[in-house]
Amino acid sequence: MKLTVVLGFAAVLALAATASAQIGPFVSGNVVKIGVLTDMSGLYADIGGPGSVEAARMAIADFGGAVAGKKIELVSADHRNNPDLGAAIANQWYGIDGVDAIVDVPTSSAALAVQDVAHNRNKVFLISGGAASDLTGTCSPPDRPNPPLARRRRDPCSCEPGTDF
Repeated sequence: MKLTVVLGFAAVLALAATASAQIGPFVSGNVVKIGVLTDMSGLYADIGGPGSVEAARMAIADFGGAVAGKKIELVSADHRNNPDLGAAIANQWYGIDGVDAIVDVPTSSAALAVQDVAHNRNKVFLISGGAASDLTGTCSPPDRPNPPLARRRRDPCSCEPGTDF
């Protein structure tokens, strides 16, 4: 799990570096601020928690602490496996604290709540542990990848664009 977090961070940072001219719309200030929202002391602390925060620190250090000329800053919080608390933290981070991306959230219930906040604010959310079908997509024919999030939100059981409940 921790390796997934490190690889996820590395992928995000590498993508940001290659698209340095286009990073502006996705960065809210002079720093790239990443938030690790995880379970620090509960059921999922062993597969996320403090280890995820440390993995993120290591990934940032491996990447040199900056991307596209902007310093990378890390913040973390414990959602305590509570979807309402997770959504409240996500709202504060995205809306007030200038967090550009939230990562981890190993609990599906909290991940679903944070996903809604991220979607409504048009922000980045990387899920590494939550596995509810509403996060991963409920249909994926063998010859076709999961539909984009916007399509799944209309009808989680349909792969056809524009299908509503």
